[in-house]
Amino acid sequence: MSPRKWRLFIWLTITILFMLLIFVKSAEPYQEQDLKPQLSAWVPLSVLETLLPRIEFQYDKDLITWRQPYDMMEFLIRKAAHVSEFAILTLLWIRTFSHTRLTGPNSTWISGMISLLYALSDEWHQTFVPNRTGHLIDVGVDSIGIALVVVLVWIRFLKTGKS
Repeated sequence: MSPRKWRLFIWLTITILFMLLIFVKSAEPYQEQDLKPQLSAWVPLSVLETLLPRIEFQYDKDLITWRQPYDMMEFLIRKAAHVSEFAILTLLWIRTFSHTRLTGPNSTWISGMISLLYALSDEWHQTFVPNRTGHLIDVGVDSIGIALVVVLVWIRFLKTGKS
């Protein structure tokens, strides 16, 4: 196997394993992922009340409010995880494509589209998991991570001519 094909195999394997990790975590019931018990054990309520902004808003059908600090903190951590995991997935696809003939801006856009399709399928998958729901709005949150990577890589390409 040529070095280029070997690198492609390695990066594709890493990317697929990361997608599998997302799938496995999405298949866990909410009770196995509930962060509130750990947050309440690690972060005193007074500290959390000081750190969180005094805001409340609707997210899908839920009220996210500073009046329930552990719920709000868990919400923020979960959404940050959505952004991060799909940013990482997009980067992994870009890195995978860097070992093919498809490079540059085209590979970046295709990596973003693959990641977006996976985000959609991930939310759909969650509709089959007990005590989990799939929310289209979460795909929007995932898209933030995807868009950040696509834009940053595109800017880098414009500046350097390299992806």
